[in-house]
Amino acid sequence: MAAGKEFNATEYIGHHLTHDVRPFLGDGGFWSLHLDSVLVSVLLGFVGIGFLWWVVRGATSGVPGKRQAFVELLVGFVDEQAKGVFRHGDRNAFVAPAALTVFVWVLLMNSMDFLPVDIVAMGTHKISEHGFRIVPTADINTTFALALSVWILMLVFSVQAKGFGGFLHEIFCSPFGAKLFPLNVLFNAIEYLSKPLSHSLRLYGNMYAGEIIFLLLWLLAAAGLGWAGLAFLLGLGWAIFHILIVALQAYVFMMLTIVYFSMAHEHH
Repeated sequence: MAAGKEFNATEYIGHHLTHDVRPFLGDGGFWSLHLDSVLVSVLLGFVGIGFLWWVVRGATSGVPGKRQAFVELLVGFVDEQAKGVFRHGDRNAFVAPAALTVFVWVLLMNSMDFLPVDIVAMGTHKISEHGFRIVPTADINTTFALALSVWILMLVFSVQAKGFGGFLHEIFCSPFGAKLFPLNVLFNAIEYLSKPLSHSLRLYGNMYAGEIIFLLLWLLAAAGLGWAGLAFLLGLGWAIFHILIVALQAYVFMMLTIVYFSMAHEHH
């Protein structure tokens, strides 16, 4: 906000919900890039990979240290989830590692919601006029890109498991038989198209709502000293509850990824 300008709650929220949009192809438009979401996502991807590499590098076959025990617990937890859902071959070849990657990456991106936006904006304003929106999963472009990647892999696995002819046969002949192929195509099209939509919108909706609530609590704190204490208590309570949401949404996104990979191998 400019110095000396009267504070406006609507402008404050709009300011913090504005992306750093850069043209990607041509004049931008549809082919624009949300630089903040991309940079933060890539950075957190390296953080997640770097953390796991750091733990593996110091792993020992003896009594594990605290960080090794934590990662072994995490890997074991994800592997158990994959084992319980995916029963179509070696889950350790791709499915379990992909699920672990998705879980850690989405968890880190969700966790950015705990950083105070005004303090972060002090640094990011030097890069962008509006500052950075630092929660990539509160951007529909990020969650849809993740869901679309999973969806494309699901189609690839489906063709690998059934063959291209078997995949087309399932599209045209299942579940109502070959004589009702138009109905089958419509039914399967709805099923396939709904997967990336529900996969992405669930994560986006929860994280966007969490971002809005934090902004409203900061506004309450800015209303005056009389409200600061209440805002602090509400913010602390919401932050504690939001820990569950952050972890749960990462878990749900991971589980749906495993489920979709498993469904790709099933024959109808």
